[in-house]
Amino acid sequence: MRQYATQMEAARRGIVTPELRIVAEKERMSAEELLPLVASGQVAICANRLHECINPEGVGSMLQTKINVNLGVSRDCKDMDVELSKVMAAVDMGAHAIMDLSSHGDTIPFRRKLTSQCPAIIGTVPVYDSVIHYQRDLDTLTAKDFIDVIRLHAEDGVDFVTLHCGITRKTIEQIKTHKRKMNIVSRGGSLVFAWMTMTGKENPFYEYFDEILDICREYDVTISLGDACRPGCLADGSDVCQIEELVRLGELTKRAWEKDVQVMVEGPGHMPMDQIAANMKLQQTICSGAPFYVLGPIVTDIAPGYDHITAAIGGAIAAAAGAAFLCYVTPAEHLALPNVEDVKQGIMAAKIAAHAGDIAKGVRGAREMDDRMADARRELDWEAQWACAMDPETAKRIRQERKPEHDDTCSMCGKFCAVRSMNKALAGEHIDIL
Repeated sequence: MRQYATQMEAARRGIVTPELRIVAEKERMSAEELLPLVASGQVAICANRLHECINPEGVGSMLQTKINVNLGVSRDCKDMDVELSKVMAAVDMGAHAIMDLSSHGDTIPFRRKLTSQCPAIIGTVPVYDSVIHYQRDLDTLTAKDFIDVIRLHAEDGVDFVTLHCGITRKTIEQIKTHKRKMNIVSRGGSLVFAWMTMTGKENPFYEYFDEILDICREYDVTISLGDACRPGCLADGSDVCQIEELVRLGELTKRAWEKDVQVMVEGPGHMPMDQIAANMKLQQTICSGAPFYVLGPIVTDIAPGYDHITAAIGGAIAAAAGAAFLCYVTPAEHLALPNVEDVKQGIMAAKIAAHAGDIAKGVRGAREMDDRMADARRELDWEAQWACAMDPETAKRIRQERKPEHDDTCSMCGKFCAVRSMNKALAGEHIDIL
């Protein structure tokens, strides 16, 4: 029988949980080093007590930057088995978390499959599911309906829920007054905004936040405070709507911590590169160091089909400046539901961004594999290079398809290879080129 409700409560009482011990080992830390970070909220270990097959991960700016993958069934793509195959492929490729964004049909079986079979952290957005679960139009739902769906997700074993608690009736006037180019681009945020405008009532996730905290504490569900007003284009980056919502999320973070409920805070969005680092520091200050979870950021608006690249550029800058969690973006972003190849491209781009950020901020052991790769390349040891590569199969395929005449070169340089020439020159050997 557990002697604590949440990972945060355990840490505050000096209890080293099995999950904390696993995370500490992964991060090359001692449990004694990690304990105060979880106790203070700087690290979240998202692990619902009912998600028994989870392989725990820690999310925090001083840890390895984690990757989230968004998947789920929709009206246009509703094959549950296909989505599950994408989930398992994503985990095999290194995804630390899966967000189930299903928006069609009976969502319960897919969600329960995830929490019974998938070892990654599982997240959801209950406001999406409310309309689907009740099969009723948005304006007929009550605050109780929304809260009951949060409980349902907690009972199904999800590890974190994204809740758009930070927009209020005041936000409606701000959106109307400040004339953003893209208004609200958060799907969950737009649903909450629409519900408020149609019913005339306050945001239920804000008004009944204490009741929600009680549910999250009971199951040890981490709250990911959604950024309903994240910028959806460069022109809206760092505007008053985004920043005021962030201030409110900072207040809600402290309220959650008072009940030992773990928190992550979500962030931009589309944003020019020169604003990213400042936004990371601002969030750390306003939200007292709670882990920051960013979508991208996407650094240009004009690259549909290549937004995994625009997001990786922003993600690397964000991770280096303190972001803890990157939500992947695929080539299909803004265009379609991603297929398996899109998922792979999105994960690889996010992994590269996260790893580059970890090197820049000095995460323990982050550069070890890069240094091994440098040794392998100097020695022209191809097998050792495959062992160091993030995606060895792709690297092997490219070399095999364009195989060189001599194994100690590649088909780009041949015997003009700088590494080959230097190795021979330093060994006092004749350098044959012709």
